[in-house]
Amino acid sequence: MQAIQLRYFALLREERGLGAEVIETAARTPRDLYQELAGRHGFSLPADRIGVAINESFAAMDRELAANDVVVFIPPVAGG
Repeated sequence: MQAIQLRYFALLREERGLGAEVIETAARTPRDLYQELAGRHGFSLPADRIGVAINESFAAMDRELAANDVVVFIPPVAGG
């Protein structure tokens, strides 16, 4: 298990009811982590529609996570 700092925006923030939290997880990748969180909190978007940034840099969903990483899941947004 490792501590991961999470930040939520837009729809994910609404669905979670929080902007940020720190969790302990055994997830090895952002994809694993998102699937864990989606199951726990009922996120409506599938993982393939989510972007991710780790420690302020865009990253792939299959990148290895490390203890104390800051992970931001980025849902699609529309503008006009």
